Amino acid sequence: MNNDKQHSPDLNDMLAAQPQQRAQFFDRLVNQYQQIWILCDDDGAVMLTSEEEDCIPVWPTKEAAELWRNDEWQSCEIMPIKLTDWYARWTVGMQEDDLCVAVFPVPGEDGMVLLPEEFEALLKH
Repeated sequence: MNNDKQHSPDLNDMLAAQPQQRAQFFDRLVNQYQQIWILCDDDGAVMLTSEEEDCIPVWPTKEAAELWRNDEWQSCEIMPIKLTDWYARWTVGMQEDDLCVAVFPVPGEDGMVLLPEEFEALLKH
């Protein structure tokens, strides 16, 4: 397990990266730890609007999600979703609700916006 930690990118390096590179970090970490992190409020997963699309923002680590939990979202809970659960329920549910995924947004930038099936393809490459 020590070996995995050695190869995990530093959070500051990930935050400074461009959206495409953050998506690569996201893919690597999510596949390594088999979970995706979201923010939830009383109504469920929080959403943001990016590129005129309603999106559910997702993060590769709890620490990365924590950075987004400010201002209007400070009362939100950070919740992990097993990757198998994401494939089983979230992709189809988001397709049905016409939602996109905002991959690894950072303060000041929403991240890459993907359709649910594009997001799943990124993770399953």
